[in-house]
Amino acid sequence: MKKSLLFLPFLLLLVGAFISCEEVEEAGKYDNWRERGEAFVDSIKRLTGENYVATAEQADAMELGKLYAIQTTASTTEGAQYVYCKKLVKNETGERPLYTGYHSKVNAYYYGTYVNGEEFDGCFDGYSAIDRDIPIPPVKEPTVFDSFVDFEVSGVVAGWAAALQLMRMGERWMLYIPYQSGYGINDYTAPYSTNTIPRGSLLTFDLQLVSFAE
Repeated sequence: MKKSLLFLPFLLLLVGAFISCEEVEEAGKYDNWRERGEAFVDSIKRLTGENYVATAEQADAMELGKLYAIQTTASTTEGAQYVYCKKLVKNETGERPLYTGYHSKVNAYYYGTYVNGEEFDGCFDGYSAIDRDIPIPPVKEPTVFDSFVDFEVSGVVAGWAAALQLMRMGERWMLYIPYQSGYGINDYTAPYSTNTIPRGSLLTFDLQLVSFAE
C-alpha cells in the first residue's frame, strides 16, 4: 500500500502537466484573435481597392475571382461596414432572394471557416479563409452525400444578408465577413448547438445558392 502511494505525487504531476499543456494550447489557439481577423480584413481591403457593389447591375458585372465590397446594414459607431466577396460561379438567369416575404427563404450549401482556415460549420467541404487562389470554375463541389440547408435571408448576420440579396440562384460566392457584420464582440452559440464562435471572429463562407425553399 505504501509503495503504491509513492507513485501518487508523480501521477498527479503528469496529470497536471497534461492539463496545463492543454490549457496553453487552447489559449494560444485564439491569442490575438480579433487582431488577427482585423489584419486579414486589412489585406482583403487592399486587394479590393475601389471595387464596390451596390446594385443588381453591378453585381451582374462582377468579374469571376475578383474581390468586391458590399455595404451592410450593421449598426456600429465605426461608420459604414462591409462584407467582402468573390464570385466563383455566375448564373445570369437566376432569380435573386428577397429580404422578407416571397422568395426570402433559400436552400444553400455553405462551408464556414475562421481566419486560420479551421471549419466551424457547414454542410459540404468547400474553400476556406486561407484558400486565396481558388480555381475558376471551382474544383471542390458538393457531393451526393452532402445535403443543403434552408434559411431565411432576414435570419442571418448582416454580412450574409447583404450579399444574398445581390446573388442569383445558382451562383456561388466566397464571403469574408468582419466581426462588425457578423457576430460582433461577444461569444456566440447558435440555438441547439454546442459550437461557440469566439468573440471578434472574422468569418468566411463558401456559399452556393441552390433553390428557393418553401
